[in-house]
Amino acid sequence: MKIPAYYGFWHHLGNWLLKTSSWLVLLFLILPILVIVPLSFNAEPFFSFTEGMLTLDPEAYSLRWYREILNDPKWILAIQNSFIIGVFSTLLATVLGTIAAVGLARSEMPLRRFITALLLSPMIVPLIITAAGMFFFYSDLGLAGGYLGVILAHAALGTPFVIITVTATLTGFDYSLARAALNLGATPIRVFFDVIMPLIRPGVISGALFAFITSFDEVVVILFMAGPQQRTIPRQMFSGLREQINPSILAVATLLILFSIILLVTIELLRRRTERLRGVDIPD
Repeated sequence: MKIPAYYGFWHHLGNWLLKTSSWLVLLFLILPILVIVPLSFNAEPFFSFTEGMLTLDPEAYSLRWYREILNDPKWILAIQNSFIIGVFSTLLATVLGTIAAVGLARSEMPLRRFITALLLSPMIVPLIITAAGMFFFYSDLGLAGGYLGVILAHAALGTPFVIITVTATLTGFDYSLARAALNLGATPIRVFFDVIMPLIRPGVISGALFAFITSFDEVVVILFMAGPQQRTIPRQMFSGLREQINPSILAVATLLILFSIILLVTIELLRRRTERLRGVDIPD
């Protein structure tokens, strides 16, 4: 952003302090994450920088721990479970959240505020309480310790994110378009898929990505709900820290960081596309 010409000394000083403090806060938040990346290439089984790494000795760096992930059946099972549970829970959360958001976006919806607060409660209630409640509820139904129970639990956690993003997309939506389609003879289902869905698609996709991240990163519910065969990546990392510490955990963490960056970039691109559809000018 170009600095205005009327800025004096104190304006320039304040602007410089603001930028510097912002970069320091960003560094404070991201540095503990960035440290993991070079440590994951450590040739030795240590969680600290060796002398060779500090001197940039090529022999001190290795892909050993990444190969160990590929050769470890526990990690392979955890990766498969994370994607299977994440994908199916995301699909369920996206369908339920989109339907709920479309209904809650209408002003004539009765008890709209109460229902919204109820649907968003999984984001507010402490996760340990939610996980304990899910465990006792699904245990009575015989779903605890199985894939279906974990998928339903993760879908319940991801649905609020879909509701928020889709509801934000529906803000200012012109329902006269839907009424015009109905007057022209279109069925309500066709109106939804041909008129409403194209306009809210970026919000739906963003909510689905948030739901997937929530499921992929969740560990508390897994500790309560999952059996030995439903162990996910966070659960395996938690067990690895307790049972057998080695830098393969750092290698997995590095891959998760890369995966998270890809998802965040995708979400940002979708947000920009949504703003462009609304005719809002987005500064670079």
